[in-house]
Amino acid sequence: MTFTTTPVVPAGSLSASVQPSIPSQDGELLLRPWADDDVPVLQRAYEDPLIRRWHMQRVASPAEARERIAAYRRGWEQKRAAHWVITQAAGGEVLGRMALRWMDLQQGRAECAYWVLASARGRGVAPRALTTVADWALDEVGFHRLELVHSDRNEASCRVATKVGFAAEGMRRSAHLHADGWHDMHQHARVQGDA
Repeated sequence: MTFTTTPVVPAGSLSASVQPSIPSQDGELLLRPWADDDVPVLQRAYEDPLIRRWHMQRVASPAEARERIAAYRRGWEQKRAAHWVITQAAGGEVLGRMALRWMDLQQGRAECAYWVLASARGRGVAPRALTTVADWALDEVGFHRLELVHSDRNEASCRVATKVGFAAEGMRRSAHLHADGWHDMHQHARVQGDA
């Protein structure tokens, strides 16, 4: 298919290199690609009741965790997604996950997704990690628009999105099926040039 516009993110600009590790502005966090050694922590994360509540997928075994990590790698290679482990820069403690999903390089658009382990909640991990990936995607890679959606019942994610400058754009009614039924989803976005 031929487009009438050139790609916002030039072809090859991501897949021509290995997925980067990205430090936070304060130097306290590091977003790094998932590794095979992360299988146990990934499986344990999806045992957390809060992560299970807001995420529709499960990781029920080491084999599923290995496959998920392999899928994360394929996402980068195929320029469809980028998934990082959020770690403490000093010592490498795993704190959570950050992702750019459904990357559309032609339009320069992607969706942000994240979770934070129970042991790291309340320490500002999610806002700092989201700021890190958004600044990298918009300023360094050249994405034009980053989206973030969350259940209207997930007030913590709404606070994170707002704090990081993702403007509220409205509600997508009955948009995602969770274990407890259909949820309305808040839509947020940050675009190039937003303060």
